[in-house]
Amino acid sequence: MKKAIILFLPILIVTLFVQPLRSAAQQPPQQPDVTIDSKVRSEVIENLLRELNDSYVFPETAKKMGSDLQSRIQKNEYDQITSARAFAEKLTADLQSVSHDKHLRVRYSYQPIPIRKEKNEPTEDEKSNFNQFMKRINYGFEKVERLQGNIGYIDLRGFQDPEGGVETVAAAMNFVANTDALIFDLRQNGGGDPVMVALICSYLFGDKPVHLNDLYWRKGNNTDEFWTKATLSGKKYGDKDVYVLTSSRTFSGAEEFSYNLKNLKRATIVGETTGGGAHPGGTVRLSEHFGVFVPIGRAINPITKTNWEGTGVEPDVKVPKELALKTAYLMALNKQAERVKDDDLKASLKELIGQTQKELDDLKAKK
Repeated sequence: MKKAIILFLPILIVTLFVQPLRSAAQQPPQQPDVTIDSKVRSEVIENLLRELNDSYVFPETAKKMGSDLQSRIQKNEYDQITSARAFAEKLTADLQSVSHDKHLRVRYSYQPIPIRKEKNEPTEDEKSNFNQFMKRINYGFEKVERLQGNIGYIDLRGFQDPEGGVETVAAAMNFVANTDALIFDLRQNGGGDPVMVALICSYLFGDKPVHLNDLYWRKGNNTDEFWTKATLSGKKYGDKDVYVLTSSRTFSGAEEFSYNLKNLKRATIVGETTGGGAHPGGTVRLSEHFGVFVPIGRAINPITKTNWEGTGVEPDVKVPKELALKTAYLMALNKQAERVKDDDLKASLKELIGQTQKELDDLKAKK
C-alpha cells in the first residue's frame, strides 16, 4: 500500500509541470514558452527512451515506442522544433500514437525542475508546497451541500492526499450522513491517489471489507490490493442510493472510483463515458525543463479482471455532462417519492419532481 502512495505523490507535488485537471478558477495561467536547441532535444529523447525501457508497464510497447521515436529521428521530424511547448506536445502525440496510453505524457515546465537524490522522494520545499496546495484546494472537495428533497451532493475535483485529507473526508460524509440519497459529481475530476479512492469508497459499504481494486507494478512484478476500511473517523453512509456523475474529463482515479462502484453495483453512473486512463505511475525529470509521466502499473478489477484503459467507464445512464446532475437528482427524487408513506411529504416531493423535470426538459431543449 505504501508503494502506491509514493508513486502517486509526484502527480501532485511537482505542480510545475504536472497539473491535475482542475476547475477554471484553479487553473494557473499558461506558462511562457522557451526556445530549445538540438542539444536539449537530444537530452530529452535520450532520457525518455531510457525511462520507457526501464519502467513502462508494458515492456514490449516500450520497445515499439522506442523504435518509432528512432524512426522519427532518422526522418528529422524533430530538427525544426524550437518551441519547448511544441516539442513536449509532439513527443506526447508520438508516444500515444503507439501506446494509446492517455497517462503517458511529456510535460514542459518554464520553472526549472529540481533534481532529487532519490527518484521518488520529494524535497522538503516540495512537501511544504504540496501540503499548502492540498489545503488551498480543500483536498479536492469543492462543494458539499444538501439539495432540496434531502439529497446529498458532493462536488469532488480530485482524490487528494488521504493522510492530510482524512478529516476533510469525514466532515463531508458527516454532513451528508442524514440525506436520503447521495450524488458524487466527478465531472471535473482528473484523478489522484488510489488510497483516497479506497477511503471514500469505504464510507459507502458496511463493516465487512470489500475488495475494490488491484494495482500491478512492473518493477518487482507485484500487486497491491485495495479494500474498504471497517473503521473510519466519520459516519458511514449505509446502503442508501448513490449516484456518480461523469464526463469525458473524468479520468484516472476518478474512473477507478466510478468503475469500482459500478461493478460492485453500489452506485448508478450518470453522464458521459470517461477518459480511459487506468495506468498509474509517477513523474520523472528528463531535463531542466522537461518531465514525463511514466505509467509503471495497471489496474486490475477483482470482478472484471481488467480495467477501463482506452475504453473509459460506460455510464448506466448516458446523457451529456450538462444534463447529468438534473438527471441523477430527478432519479433520486423519484425513488424517494416511491418509498415515503407520509402524504404531505409525498405531495411535496411530487411538486419538486415536476419542477425538476421541467428544468431538465428546458436544458434538453437548449442542447
